[in-house]
Amino acid sequence: MKDKTLTVILAGGVGRRLHPLTADRAKPAVPFGGNYRIIDFTLTNCLHSGLRRVLVLTQYKSQSLQKHLHDAWGIFNPEISEYIMPVPPQMRTGESWYSGTADAIRQNLYMLERSKASYVLILSGDHIYRMDYAAMLLSHRDQGAELTIACMPVPLANASAFGIMSVDDTQRIGEFHEKPKNPRPLPDDPHHALASMGVYIFNMDLLFRELETAHPSDVASGLDFGKDIIPRLIGKQRLYAYLFGGESGRVSQDRYWRDVGTIDAYYLANMDLLAPVPPLNLYQPEWPIRTYHKQNPPARMVSGAFGYDGQLVNSLLSNGTVVSGGVVRHSILFSQVQVDEQAVVEDSILFDGVHVGAGAHLRRCIVDKNVRIPPGERIGCDPAADASRFVISESGITVVPKNYRFLNDPQQGGG
Repeated sequence: MKDKTLTVILAGGVGRRLHPLTADRAKPAVPFGGNYRIIDFTLTNCLHSGLRRVLVLTQYKSQSLQKHLHDAWGIFNPEISEYIMPVPPQMRTGESWYSGTADAIRQNLYMLERSKASYVLILSGDHIYRMDYAAMLLSHRDQGAELTIACMPVPLANASAFGIMSVDDTQRIGEFHEKPKNPRPLPDDPHHALASMGVYIFNMDLLFRELETAHPSDVASGLDFGKDIIPRLIGKQRLYAYLFGGESGRVSQDRYWRDVGTIDAYYLANMDLLAPVPPLNLYQPEWPIRTYHKQNPPARMVSGAFGYDGQLVNSLLSNGTVVSGGVVRHSILFSQVQVDEQAVVEDSILFDGVHVGAGAHLRRCIVDKNVRIPPGERIGCDPAADASRFVISESGITVVPKNYRFLNDPQQGGG
C-alpha cells in the first residue's frame, strides 16, 4: 500500500497564536526541543513509515521552512519517484490563496492525479508526535474504508477545540462534529471524548469527487475537512476511526500527541522533554527524529573569568553551547547559546545564537534567535516591566522576539 500512497502535509498555516515566534517563519518551521523544527516530527513519521512521495503545501512566510526542507530533507531520489516537494500556492484554480485545509488540496488536484496513487494520506505539519502511518494504512485497507481518521481520547473539558466523533463496535464513524459547543463523551468514559487528530487517509476517487464538486460558497468561506467535507460523508461513505497508539512495535507506544498552536502549548510540550521519564521518547534508536545539524563544536561548561563554576540542572544543551560560570536549570538551550558568569537561566527556552550576559536572570522565558541579553538584565521576574516590552502568554511565559535589541546594552548601540 505504501507504493500506492501519496502523502500531503499541510504546512501553510499563519500561526497567529504563536506570535512572535511566527513573525518571520511558518508555524511548522518554529524550532522545537533544542534540535528540531516542528515539521521534523511529521516528516520523520513519513520516513520511518516508508512513505517517500510527499508534497508539503506551503504558504505563509515559507522561506525558513523551504530552506529547512532543502537542508534537512533532500534525502530522497526523484529518479525512482521518491521526493519531498514543497508546493506553494499557484492559483491554478482561481485568484485566491489556499483558503482552508481542503481547499489547499483542491487547488493541487492535478498533482494528485499525476501521482497515479490509490490513497492519499493527509497530515498537518505542526503537531508533535510519533506514529507509524503504515499500520493505519493497513487498517484502512482491512476495514474496506473509503476514509480513515486517526483519533484519540481527549479530556471533555478540552474537546470543543477538536473534531469529535462517535463510533460503533467496528470503529465505523456514525457522527462527526467540528469543534462542538457540547461535545459528546465516550460511552464508557464520561470524562473524555473521541477527537480527530487531523490525520486522514482517503481513497483517491472519493477525495477527487468531493473536492471537484465542492460548492463555490464553501470554497469562498474556506473549505475545510472537519467543517465541510467529513460531515457530509457521514452515513453515505465508509468512514472509520483509527485509534492512535495501535501501531506496531516499530515505534514505542508513548501515545503522545500535541497541537502546539499557542505559546503556552508550545512551552509545555518543550518542558515535557525535561521530565525524568519524558512522555515523548526521543531516544528510541529505531525511530530517530531527523533534522538538519550545523557544524558546531560540542557543548561545553567552563568556569568563568572570576572562578565561578557553571551549573547545569535537568536541562538540554545543543552543540556549540557554552555555559561559562552561569547556572542553567530546567531549560532547553539550542545551538551556539552562551551563558556568562553568574547569569541564571531557569524554566526557559533559548533559540540559536542567544547570548546571556553576566549576572542576567531569565525565568519562564522563550528567547528567539540571535538575541543578546545585557549583563544584569532581568526577564520573567517583573511581569509589569516585561509587558511593556514583550509578549506575555496567558500563563505568564515571556517571549523575546528574534533579533531584539535592548536599549540599555552599549554593545548593541544603546545606553
